[in-house]
Amino acid sequence: MSYALATTLDQALALRAAGGWQVIAGGTDVYPAAVDHALTANLLDISAIDELIGISCNPTDWRIGALTSWSDVCKAQLPPLFDALKLAAKEVGSVQIQNAASVGGNLCNASPAADGVPPLLIADARVELQSTRGQRELPLSSFIRGNRETELADDELLTAIVIPRKTEQRRSHFVKLGARKYLVISIAMVAVRMDVNESGLIEDVAIAVGSCSAVAQRLSVLEAALLGRRVDSHITTLVSGERLLELSPIDDVRASAEYRNDAVQTPIVRALHACLSAQLCICRHNP
Repeated sequence: MSYALATTLDQALALRAAGGWQVIAGGTDVYPAAVDHALTANLLDISAIDELIGISCNPTDWRIGALTSWSDVCKAQLPPLFDALKLAAKEVGSVQIQNAASVGGNLCNASPAADGVPPLLIADARVELQSTRGQRELPLSSFIRGNRETELADDELLTAIVIPRKTEQRRSHFVKLGARKYLVISIAMVAVRMDVNESGLIEDVAIAVGSCSAVAQRLSVLEAALLGRRVDSHITTLVSGERLLELSPIDDVRASAEYRNDAVQTPIVRALHACLSAQLCICRHNP
């Protein structure tokens, strides 16, 4: 086993191009997984690459550096679209984990229960991938292809998450369902983005669910059913079985697929209500 600490992106990409290196950042997934056995992989530590840390924006996009910690996300001054991501950030383990774990690492680990994925899916996030061969971008929905499987090539690094600014003022919310309130891997989790126009019609909605399939995903059928609907007491009745068929819940030690399929409806309804309440509050203060 070898260990290398890269301090620049160029150093890290050169080592990746040479092959044989497992990338670590905060190491909050790699080290716990090695409790019962010794680490044998060559570890490339990229945690000291300052250029991959921080959140910035330009006229069209927000950019979250891959090594930005979840604590940094919590502290950042961001528009309402990121409220769901901030709520998810507070669910990533303990405060100590949030200080060390990175947004990019959460995506590359590609767990079905990765807290950061649903809030980024509703934000239409893209991932920026770099190698010595060049740079490319992929939609996050295409980047994660299965449980612990991504489109990251052996010589690439995920360097940033890119989010379009066009929906940054949309309200968003995140709800996590687990066996206890804190320090828990989710049974189901939901992120919602929503906007209601002056006529009380839903003109924009995005709903993403995690921990209920091998890959977190958007619920396009439910989104289509809600779009254009008037906000009233009947809205949440649309959250029903036939509109959740895109999910393929998983069985694991935390819950059965059958339980997940039924239980996920509650966090969806709660997240929708939270977005609607925030939207109505804004309308009352801006007549």
